[in-house]
Amino acid sequence: MTLALDPNFFDLLAGSYSRLVGERLVPSEHDNQNAVRWLYEEAPFCVLAHNTDPDPIFIYGNKTAQTCFEYSWDELTSLRSRLSAEEPNREERQRLLDAVKRHGFATGYRGLRIAKSGRRFWIEDVTVWQLVDRGGLLHGQAAVYRKWFNAVSSA
Repeated sequence: MTLALDPNFFDLLAGSYSRLVGERLVPSEHDNQNAVRWLYEEAPFCVLAHNTDPDPIFIYGNKTAQTCFEYSWDELTSLRSRLSAEEPNREERQRLLDAVKRHGFATGYRGLRIAKSGRRFWIEDVTVWQLVDRGGLLHGQAAVYRKWFNAVSSA
């Protein structure tokens, strides 16, 4: 089983979000079993997570995020997360991730990202949080964003 529909990973993702951010990641009308599938297959917002490697790899991306970035599950979960941003934007992205390490989460981020095809798009009102289990063990970081739109090309 991949992490896509893994209830233990969902508990880590949703539980750490709730503990750190103080909100539910999934609307309360979904019971836990349904919530795992809903978040991966039907959520109208993007959720991504990467591991704790020195150069982290995505370990999760729901279907909406896969569509946004134009990657399949297998492609996305073998991608270094820094490659979701182009070189000039990676330093800003890293500053955000470093702030999340210090404070547990950050909200209100806006950044330029790049899809597999080279299409550039903005993500807005992003919340990034530490994937920390109830025992305090760090498993990576995750992000959720509900707004994205294509960047206007100057060419």
